[in-house]
Amino acid sequence: MNRRIALRHLALISGGLVLIPSCDFSSDDILAAYQNLKITASQKTLLGSISDTIIPAGEIKGALNLEVPDFILVMVNDCFTTENQEKFTAGLTAFPDYVQKTAAKKFEALSTKEKEELILTGTKLEGDDTPEGKERANVSYFLNSTKRLTIQGYMASEYIQTEVIPYSLIPGEYNGAVLISDLQKPRING
Repeated sequence: MNRRIALRHLALISGGLVLIPSCDFSSDDILAAYQNLKITASQKTLLGSISDTIIPAGEIKGALNLEVPDFILVMVNDCFTTENQEKFTAGLTAFPDYVQKTAAKKFEALSTKEKEELILTGTKLEGDDTPEGKERANVSYFLNSTKRLTIQGYMASEYIQTEVIPYSLIPGEYNGAVLISDLQKPRING
């Protein structure tokens, strides 16, 4: 074997070994799609569970089926101010602790009714200047923002706008002799 090639391979291997300790191979990495937010995959899953509790699947698709958590994160990342992004992220981070203190279980282990009650009480939390009060205010801000953006993303989804409530940009023809009970689907904006 050529000594130069062997030294080159040895240098490449030792350089690679130096870089390995700096690599983080944990499964809960920060998602790179959102530049302004530091959201992990487990937090995104929790956000999906919360939005699915707000609008569950039934006869029609729910919020999780329509990928509303992605909409929420994109809206927070692109449209919220830096201060509000920090409050949203702090509330998302503090939410599991709030659930543990309130229900003594993880959010995923709660029944649907308990999840709904927990979210409703969480939206009404009020904060003060203490660290616990700031945490309550962040959780309340996070839940209220999530609720608002879940409804917005759900109602603006292609599925709702085309299949459930057909959107009409231009109002249809006027027919005054038709009974309301004879109409098939409601037409919004016209």
